[in-house]
Amino acid sequence: MKILHNGTIPSIVGPENWFTGSVRIDGLFQTEAPATVSNAAVTFEPGARTAWHSHPLGQTLVVLAGCGRVQLQDGPIEEILPGDIVWIAPGEKHWHGAAPTTAMTHIAIQEAQDGKSANWFEQVSDIEYSLEP
Repeated sequence: MKILHNGTIPSIVGPENWFTGSVRIDGLFQTEAPATVSNAAVTFEPGARTAWHSHPLGQTLVVLAGCGRVQLQDGPIEEILPGDIVWIAPGEKHWHGAAPTTAMTHIAIQEAQDGKSANWFEQVSDIEYSLEP
C-alpha cells in the first residue's frame, strides 16, 4: 500500500506545444510497473484547450467543474459539464478544453502503449475553437 498525501506531486504548467492558453496540470498518482495508467486533474482557464491529439489505448475524461468543450476530428464541438464522463476511443484524433468564458477542470485517465500515452498534432485554431457547440 502507498499513501500519497495532498501536495506530494507538484503542479506544472501545461506545455505550449500541447496547449493553447493557461493550463495547470496536477498529477494525481503515479503507477508502478506493470501498470501503465497515467492521470491528472487538468484545469483550463477560459478559452484554453489542448492541441489535436490521440491516445493509443483511449482516454477517459471526468469533468469536475466549470464548462468545457470536446471535439472529435470531423465531428461537432460538444459541451461538457460537471459530472459528465467522456470516453475517447483508441486512436481518435480530438481536443478538449474550457468554454470561451468559463474555466473547466477534468480528470484525464489514459494508459501507455510501448511507453507512450498520447500522440500530439497541430494546435486547434481560433477559428476551429470558435465554432458553436
